[in-house]
Amino acid sequence: MTVNEYLRAIAGLFVLVSVGLGFVLNQPWFYAFTAFVGLNLLQSAFTKWCPMISILKALGAKE
Repeated sequence: MTVNEYLRAIAGLFVLVSVGLGFVLNQPWFYAFTAFVGLNLLQSAFTKWCPMISILKALGAKE
């Protein structure tokens, strides 16, 4: 997998897990994590920089 594929998989997993936990445990704070992921994706679209991509590159994921 490439960096972009890892990024999409991680973001999707984070969103699904946080929404699921918010629903099952009835804790609205889990939705804040979902919003954080969405905001991070939005800012990366404008700045062309994403912290997770930097982490994945440091771990050796191929571009």
